[in-house]
Amino acid sequence: MLEPSVQVESWSGAIANVREQIGRVIVGQQEAVEQMLWCIFAGGHALLEGIPGLGKTVLVRTIADTLDLSFSRIQFTPDLMPSDITGTNVITFGPQGTADTAFQPGPVFSSIVLADEINRASPKTQSALLEAMQEQTVTVGGETRKLPQPFFVLATQNPLEQEGTYPLPEAQLDRFMLKIHVGYPSPEELKEIVRRTTSGGGAVPEKKLDASELMEIRRASREVLLADEVLDYGVRLLMMTHPEEKNAPAAVRSYVRFGSGPRGIQSIISAAKVRAISKGRLHVSTGDIAAVAVPALRHRLFLNFEGQATGVSPDRIIEEVLAALEGSR
Repeated sequence: MLEPSVQVESWSGAIANVREQIGRVIVGQQEAVEQMLWCIFAGGHALLEGIPGLGKTVLVRTIADTLDLSFSRIQFTPDLMPSDITGTNVITFGPQGTADTAFQPGPVFSSIVLADEINRASPKTQSALLEAMQEQTVTVGGETRKLPQPFFVLATQNPLEQEGTYPLPEAQLDRFMLKIHVGYPSPEELKEIVRRTTSGGGAVPEKKLDASELMEIRRASREVLLADEVLDYGVRLLMMTHPEEKNAPAAVRSYVRFGSGPRGIQSIISAAKVRAISKGRLHVSTGDIAAVAVPALRHRLFLNFEGQATGVSPDRIIEEVLAALEGSR
């Protein structure tokens, strides 16, 4: 049995190796990559939002290659049916011409599933995937089948086009551990992207982890120490997103209709524990909680009419909550 300090160095080194291999293919996007790794190692699902052409699909595929996990991509369209995702029973004929049924698995039976433009499919189809995310099982023809482990859904949304889309309801958004913004690259990063994509011999990531090692780090993250004072900091952060809370900052009282539910603090703590391991620690700090707060809460704040009309961003509100929380310590 290795000493805890040696184990955490091994785990943080493994996460660093994965991060390095992703960087061989993906230019920039360090913040998005880091947040996706928190989500995957914590066992959650992520919603990626960014304009087209920023490499979201390539990023997800690269992560799957680096972790040596099976990968499937589902392009969501208005005519996509639930059975196109989950699979269906098909009729087969034996050598003697006897008919039978066999289950044909859908693309959801992969360890990493990229749900591309999830808001383009109908609510019925969205709910089929979201049920699989929650239950980790698929039921077809009265038979329930378990999904492979580990299992992650990384869904994308285009924030520019809203015509012909079906926005995810707030209750469904809450199922995603983190909402990750994929930002526009800098001029220098754009130059490097052009160099890599318009010349031959693109970089290929090396496999640095397998499913068993990933699951080991996930189990270890659940054992990371969480002091009562740090948990209290996280709970106060969550409570201050509610406009009726007496210590809520002015931005929350003015622009927020409903604050985050309990899944918000669960997501914050789970991601903060993975961040602690990636930094070589076996305890969560308030800095870890502050670092993961924005991606964990930005899709869990529901703005009122005034907030929507003025165009205030949930990120700015969360940052004001963090500032108020620091000021009250």
